[in-house]
Amino acid sequence: MTTIINGSSPSITFSDGSAQTSATRPFLNRIINGAMAIDQRNAGASVTATGSPFSVDRWQTIVSQASKFTIQQNAGAVTPPVGFTNYVGVTSSSAYSVLTGDYFILNQTVEGFNIADLGWGTANAKTITISFWVRSSLTGTFGLALSNQDWNYSYPASYTISVANTWEYKTVTIAGPTAGTWNTNNNGGVRVQFGLGVGSTYNGTAGSWAAAQYLGTTGATSVVGTNGATFYITGVQLEVGSTATSFDYRPYGTEFDLCRRYYEQWDYNNGTGINNYMGAGVGMGYASNDVRTTLQYYPKRTSATLSFSGTFRFGNGGYNLNISSFLFDQAGSNTVLIYNNSTSGFTQGQAYQITAQAASKITISAEL
Repeated sequence: MTTIINGSSPSITFSDGSAQTSATRPFLNRIINGAMAIDQRNAGASVTATGSPFSVDRWQTIVSQASKFTIQQNAGAVTPPVGFTNYVGVTSSSAYSVLTGDYFILNQTVEGFNIADLGWGTANAKTITISFWVRSSLTGTFGLALSNQDWNYSYPASYTISVANTWEYKTVTIAGPTAGTWNTNNNGGVRVQFGLGVGSTYNGTAGSWAAAQYLGTTGATSVVGTNGATFYITGVQLEVGSTATSFDYRPYGTEFDLCRRYYEQWDYNNGTGINNYMGAGVGMGYASNDVRTTLQYYPKRTSATLSFSGTFRFGNGGYNLNISSFLFDQAGSNTVLIYNNSTSGFTQGQAYQITAQAASKITISAEL
């Protein structure tokens, strides 16, 4: 089939008379896991917000007071909005009166590489639009905020939930900032923060950029202020332009790999890493009490931090030795040396394979 490039308008006209007037833009949505489908850490289990735990992948709760709410993929088992099968849900654990310096937020930090084209902090800063589906047992004005990595330049914005316990579609358009410092490398580029209860110290007037650390909007509804209150969200999208477009559905495998750039979990029987008796790596005995192996993982944005729990087995076919403690050395963006030099029973020069046992887990993180 021949094609004709129509120079009078930005379209391609085909020989059958049909025309293509637009093209798919790659990586339209700068948010990763905006459909809340991937939950490596918790596999759908509820998490109590203490410190800064992650719920579903890439979504972190940041709180000033512990145990004021729980967060869970598909909390409450309500039907998601059309086109989605998952959401993340917050449930308040008490009627907590937010103090001046308190903050309770749901945050995703977008990597600098993924906003480099926005030109933020320059005269050519591009406008962006945030869109999402939200449902709450509460109604009224709610707050969100954008901030740079250092939390010293931010934009509070507001949206309204009109009907309780009903999914509503929201869009917020924000002119790009011509000031402030915005990373364009593998560090945090922009923080996208949904307020669940923010004190006056960190609230700002909606609608303008400011050289301040704002996490929410003055006058916003506090989810943690009502016992049992719920806040559900999905379909979060951040895109260039002043108009929200339909949600950018990426293949599940693509979305999963995007998540693994920041976090990967190798555990027993979770379907994403090593399974029961499946080898994680092959190493060798350096001495009778020293065994070492190299673990490779999905490339991270920077050198990873690893942790270990449970029991793994070093075996060579006929001889198996369980180990419940490891040390990690020379962790890079996609490989690490794992060793144990305190357990006896190995043979120098003998090859050993590491395999997972029940409840064992290795976490590999390079989160922003």
